[in-house]
Amino acid sequence: MLEISIQRLEEIVDQETLALRTRKAINLKDFNDRKSQALLELTRSLRHVQGTSPDPALAARVGALKVKLAVNQAALKVHLEAVREISTSLSDAIRHAESDGTYTQSISSAGRRP
Repeated sequence: MLEISIQRLEEIVDQETLALRTRKAINLKDFNDRKSQALLELTRSLRHVQGTSPDPALAARVGALKVKLAVNQAALKVHLEAVREISTSLSDAIRHAESDGTYTQSISSAGRRP
C-alpha cells in the first residue's frame, strides 16, 4: 500500500511539474487537491510501517519523491513569481490609467522645493 501511495504522489507531482514547465494552462487548485489527497494516503500508509525496521528500497523511493517534490516546488515558485509580476504590472497600469495626475510624485516633489 505504501508503494502505491508513493507512486500516486509521484505521478501527480510529475504531471504538475511537466504542465508548469511546458506552460500549459492548468488548474492549480485541482493539482493541490490531488496532492493533498495523495499526501493523506501516504501519511496513513506510513503509520502501518512505523516501528518496523527500515527498508532500504523504501528509503530510496522516499528520497526520490523528495527530489521530485523539490523540483516541483521550484517550478511552482517560478510560476508564482511570474503571476506576482504580472499582477503588479496590471495593478500599476490600472492605477496609472485611473489617475488624473493630481497626486503624482513629480507634482508633490515640486511643492516641497524652497
